[in-house]
Amino acid sequence: MGLEPRVLAFTCTYCAYAAAEAAGVSKLQYPPHIYVIRLPCSGMFKSYYVFKALREGFDSILWSGCHPPYDCHFINGNYKARVKAQLLKAYLKQLGFEDQRFRLEWISAGEPDKFARIAKEMVEEAIKTPKIIFLEHHEAVDK
Repeated sequence: MGLEPRVLAFTCTYCAYAAAEAAGVSKLQYPPHIYVIRLPCSGMFKSYYVFKALREGFDSILWSGCHPPYDCHFINGNYKARVKAQLLKAYLKQLGFEDQRFRLEWISAGEPDKFARIAKEMVEEAIKTPKIIFLEHHEAVDK
């Protein structure tokens, strides 16, 4: 696990991913420490993705989708995303994770500047936030 911040962005195909691509094509400046994964829809995001990402060394997770109420190509995926995100954020807080480790944002295809700004903000926050260190079960028992 390196010292560079790592932010994982889950983006819906039609809006947030298109904005991320447009940000790159437009040569908008944002840190290279953000890794983008395309989902068909933000409503198809699974909560365990967050835990897997944190376990794999990512400092924070961006979950982004189409603007409510009418931008979702799957009709109500953004509503599903909002409900899942509220529950997940509460659960992460109970587990002791900082709020800035997880963020839900609505980003349309026409907002590459917003994607770049949010990516920059999340990387800056990740730099300030302490790294997570997971102990393997046998390490914790042996010490």
